[in-house]
Amino acid sequence: MYHKHTLLRLTSTFIISLMLTNCGGGGSDDSVTATPTGTPASTTNTATEDTIYDLSYKGLTFYHKDMPPSEYQLNQVSNDEFNAFSEQKKLQVANKLLSTLFFGYPLKTLENKINSGSFINDIHSGFTEDKTDKAWLEDYIVNEDIFRQVSYNEQVAVDILSRFFAMEELDSYFIKNWMAYILTQTIMFSPAYELDSTSTPNIARVYNRLVSMLNSESGMRYIGYVHMMSEDNWRRFRSPEDNGREMLEIFTLDEDDSHVPIAGQALKNWKLDRDNDTLVVSLNQNTEALTLFGTTIYNGDDFYRELVKSNLYTKGVSSRLVEFFFPNETESQKTDILNALIASKPETWKDILIQIVFSEAYLLHSEQAKSAEELFFPMAKRMHFKHQTRTLHNLKYALDEMHQATMRYKLGKLERVPLDTLSFANYHRFIREQLMLKNSNPTKINDYTAYDRHGWDESFVDNTNFTFDGENVVESLTSFIHYLFKATIMRNASTEELALFKTHMLIGTVGDQILRNEFNMFRTDDDPVRQREQREIRKKRIATVVLDYISRLEETYTQQKVK
Repeated sequence: MYHKHTLLRLTSTFIISLMLTNCGGGGSDDSVTATPTGTPASTTNTATEDTIYDLSYKGLTFYHKDMPPSEYQLNQVSNDEFNAFSEQKKLQVANKLLSTLFFGYPLKTLENKINSGSFINDIHSGFTEDKTDKAWLEDYIVNEDIFRQVSYNEQVAVDILSRFFAMEELDSYFIKNWMAYILTQTIMFSPAYELDSTSTPNIARVYNRLVSMLNSESGMRYIGYVHMMSEDNWRRFRSPEDNGREMLEIFTLDEDDSHVPIAGQALKNWKLDRDNDTLVVSLNQNTEALTLFGTTIYNGDDFYRELVKSNLYTKGVSSRLVEFFFPNETESQKTDILNALIASKPETWKDILIQIVFSEAYLLHSEQAKSAEELFFPMAKRMHFKHQTRTLHNLKYALDEMHQATMRYKLGKLERVPLDTLSFANYHRFIREQLMLKNSNPTKINDYTAYDRHGWDESFVDNTNFTFDGENVVESLTSFIHYLFKATIMRNASTEELALFKTHMLIGTVGDQILRNEFNMFRTDDDPVRQREQREIRKKRIATVVLDYISRLEETYTQQKVK
């Protein structure tokens, strides 16, 4: 019996062979059967796990193992280096890493993971572990009693956002979804649902194909090849000349206009038919020998295959991702980062993406605005945030208003985080009103349709998270304020900030101060149930005021340089 991964890969090989046949591909001859390098076609079905990574089609290898971090050429933040940081710096670096990955842990959990002494190594090893119950998860996010399902608002995009909200483990499934999401935000893989020629299903087709191919260990060249040949890609760039030009510019940074007619000739029999915008590859393919990528090509299959096989592809896709993660670095700095990535000879998307986000250049030295996803998802996890059925739809609408719409734009997010006045105002408004100022009504925990279920959970401000001592009101308030700062932006409140809140919340003279009635989380009552309720109400008022302030800080919206 075949190993399940072997069967998966062989099935994938058959699918791509069938696709090439149906598309009229096959290069300059009729051979479309993918076999292990140097192995006769008749022995393909006896492939073992050891030969899977040799499976190729005319020099295009299908599958690649991710390289170990020890082979990265871009300097990484190692476990030992991380452990040598101060406690404050550890928190900042850990938070920057996790928020980049759309993940977060409650403060105590994060501190325990940091104090284990193996935080960086544990995150890396987590990417190889499969802890998510995918069947449960995929059923959960389309359960209309829990996540609202509609026929508008690009529901499949909302489902993708819902998945990030619902996933509880930073494991292999999470990171593959994260990589697919990042790639679909770029010009390389954007489904571009803003166009008349595209439709909502293109979102799911592009995204799901990326996740599935990443899951089967497909190499970044093979993934790029399949995407370029897809109807989804042709819905963006709809004529032979347009598609050829854009593939050259997007994936190899080739802006040589003399290459466009060559690409157009190779793709002469490809078109997006006006009848339902369907990709059609006719039989009148080019038979003239054409020179491109330092080799001879004839048809569209040749063009796409040789493009992804070229060294220009590695440089091009790496450049796109460097621009994505380092928008504010100098050209010299970007070049150094790019050269290090290329020197590591990446063959999978993980080789590039994870090498970037664990690098010293990114974690320690870069500074840029957080995307809304980098702020919302991690903060929600840190706050034990409870959603109601419309919450993720609200996020989708808000992303549109921020001009950070997910997978919408033909050319991807050319500005990863638009910071014009209106865009940022909508960004701030969503984070402040829908995340920071909303606390969940514990009596509605089982009613997902209730508007007041939406908000951070009571456990976020539980008394065990800070010093709660009615005999020392000032120390308790100080501890609570520090906790709220540290749990959200990974630092204590400053002396000036503490003074601001104390002036607002305390009355009396120094040494004899008490909390104002509306903030008195130590209020007493003969009825113990009412006493607890009133204390929680007043404690939440303190939290709301502090979180409102935090929602206005620049650092809340910034991936900061770590000093």
